[in-house]
Amino acid sequence: MTFIILPPAAPPRVTREGSPSSDTPVDSDGDIDATQLPKRSKTDRKAIITPGEVVTEDPQWMRGHGTTASPGSTAILATVAGTLLRTNKLLSIQPLRARYTPEIGDLVVGRIVSVETKRWKVDLSAPLLAHLPLSAINLPGGILRKRTATDELAIRTFFSEGDLLVAEVQSVYQDGAASLHTRSLRYGKLRNGVFMRVSGTGGGGGVVRSRRQVWTVNTANGGGEVDVVLGVNGYIWICKHSRGELVASTEEAKKMNEITKMEEAVNESMYSNRNDEIGQQTRREIARLGGCVRALVENGVRVDEEMVMAAYGMSLEGDVAMEGVQEEEDEYMGGEKGTRVVAAALRSVR
Repeated sequence: MTFIILPPAAPPRVTREGSPSSDTPVDSDGDIDATQLPKRSKTDRKAIITPGEVVTEDPQWMRGHGTTASPGSTAILATVAGTLLRTNKLLSIQPLRARYTPEIGDLVVGRIVSVETKRWKVDLSAPLLAHLPLSAINLPGGILRKRTATDELAIRTFFSEGDLLVAEVQSVYQDGAASLHTRSLRYGKLRNGVFMRVSGTGGGGGVVRSRRQVWTVNTANGGGEVDVVLGVNGYIWICKHSRGELVASTEEAKKMNEITKMEEAVNESMYSNRNDEIGQQTRREIARLGGCVRALVENGVRVDEEMVMAAYGMSLEGDVAMEGVQEEEDEYMGGEKGTRVVAAALRSVR
């Protein structure tokens, strides 16, 4: 008798209409039929759902942000392009790109767009303009008193249209608008630097919430100290370090044990519109840091303190420099050089 050995048969492929594997997650009750979820592999969290696509037809699921109900049926449709998020029985779509949604405690960089009675309107790249009340800022000299009509008349001496500032979200109204405050040495008007705008907390490469959003970099090549402010809303400010002003480090602030001492440090220069003299070496390092941030965004990498410092360190290394690049163009981080710098930075943090 002759025996014939056959090759092993390939496992059956699961189509879009098929059921997912048995390791599909379920809710805490364990009574959810995950096969009624989107008609795609549920274990692939990076799968992109497009607008109008049916997320599920099972009536036991609730629709969340980024979804809508189909009229005349129990189907839930996606309204934005993004990835599927499941929270117990709630389905929502996290968009690939979205405008900033304010949350209490966020450090943000904004631009004054209008001056009103007792408050300013601030652009945060959010659906609605934020409010900065006159009572939520430090007065020159650290004076603690109630704001009077004289302060209202001099409101433009503090902030005017077009001014940039760093602030903290103090509260969020029911309509989604944010209320800001600058009652800290780390907050206030921005000077002596450059402004950048990248994507915020919406997905992809952009600014993410991290342990520190403001820090000081001891730059190389005689550039001195440079401050980096990463706004959670995607606005970034890179400037020359000025001791005693809004970018005072947390360590410096902790040395001032009494609140009165902190407020006495606030002086007229906090609201000055004049930039200080910035040396050429400092400008070059500011441009280098800005190029590192752009390279991270272009390559879809998160922007936080760890990645910015890793990219800056790699940009100073000779092994990532491009052949034929002139010395005065070393701070350029675009194109192939930016890709190599980001790749080296990712290897260094892993």
